[in-house]
Amino acid sequence: MTAVRSARYDIDGVLLLNKPRGLSSQQAVAQVKRLYAARKAGHTGTLDPMADGLLPIGLGEATKFSQFVLDSDKGYLATLRLGATTTTGDAEGDILQELPVAVSFAAVATVLRSLTGAQVQTPPMHSAVKIGGKPLYAYARAGEVVERKARAIRIDDIQLVDLKEKTLVIRVLCSKGTYIRVLAEDIGAALGCGAHLVGLTRELAGPFELASAVSIDDLESMDMQLRMARLLQPDIFASSLLCLELETAAQRRINSGQVVEMPGTSPGLYRLYGVAGVFIGIGEIVAGELRARRLLSQLQSLPHNPEGLSKPVVTG
Repeated sequence: MTAVRSARYDIDGVLLLNKPRGLSSQQAVAQVKRLYAARKAGHTGTLDPMADGLLPIGLGEATKFSQFVLDSDKGYLATLRLGATTTTGDAEGDILQELPVAVSFAAVATVLRSLTGAQVQTPPMHSAVKIGGKPLYAYARAGEVVERKARAIRIDDIQLVDLKEKTLVIRVLCSKGTYIRVLAEDIGAALGCGAHLVGLTRELAGPFELASAVSIDDLESMDMQLRMARLLQPDIFASSLLCLELETAAQRRINSGQVVEMPGTSPGLYRLYGVAGVFIGIGEIVAGELRARRLLSQLQSLPHNPEGLSKPVVTG
């Protein structure tokens, strides 16, 4: 039997997805690729299957600039169950210990304040961090425990949203690489009753908010024109950078890999825009010289069909 082949298109843009619980980040990306018939897509930081919420996804050329969101601060709404610890730090693990819970709002608020600021955190065994080319969760599933290096993180704020019996709801603003499961365990330990994570929603990722995200079910119900209208421009991933507008001659030099002299301009990374304000990529100024760091490909300028899709590439 001949395999059915599907068309794939060069689509460039950013989709703010409200990932559902029970779906891995890669599975969410695969569904978005299918709905857009896109050749290339990638997310901007893993959101565990048990978590839901904001997952910015880059399509096509936008994937080149996703690192800026990956490195950005994140915001979460987390629900903890007090009085029990688990093997994984969340509801998917087995109960290790159960303790009585007798805590007050004041006691919880004090603990939360004590856990803010710059600190180090050891990645949990049930995580996607790779050691020796193998994710930690693979070792954990095999019953192995490997040594992990503690990593520097920052927790800017923890707000107490609700406390009822054994359920604690908090809102966390933190740096990239922060494991809320580990924070939940730390909160439980500081309260003396233990705790684990039972719910997690990502509300913020860099400049993006969950309120602007769309669900997979809603995407499914849209025609392609409406789906395309949900896409943001690729340069939104790098919106934290200052911008430089280049004249035609300077743009040509950058596109050909040459240096552009810019004496007196502050060093650092910049968003680069060419003729008519068209985004061309990211450059860096060092000692008054501008060099290209990551540019859009020439395919970006090819004509598109009426639905906003470039010439399809047929794949198996």
